[in-house]
Amino acid sequence: MPDTDLKPKTGTKPKLERPRMHKVILINDDYTPREFVVMVLEAEFGMNEATAGRVMLTAHQKGSAVIAVYQRDIAETKATRAVDMAKKFGFPLMFTTEPEE
Repeated sequence: MPDTDLKPKTGTKPKLERPRMHKVILINDDYTPREFVVMVLEAEFGMNEATAGRVMLTAHQKGSAVIAVYQRDIAETKATRAVDMAKKFGFPLMFTTEPEE
């Protein structure tokens, strides 16, 4: 008689974690014109003029504002490109990234 031991195989699969998301944050400064900040938000983050204006005002009033949340590499790339655009035009506009909680 053949061996008919039908025990299920036991094994553990590693649990994959979703990549941690990162926030892109606009830092307010007193030198960059508001219109330029709106232009950068529209160009780099795909915001419409009204949304970009609200985000810019939030950063102006509170000192900073979260722009968007992306995977780490995308967040860092967008923040770097936005800062580079500002530097190209001679403005000290700053964007940073930090992990989302």
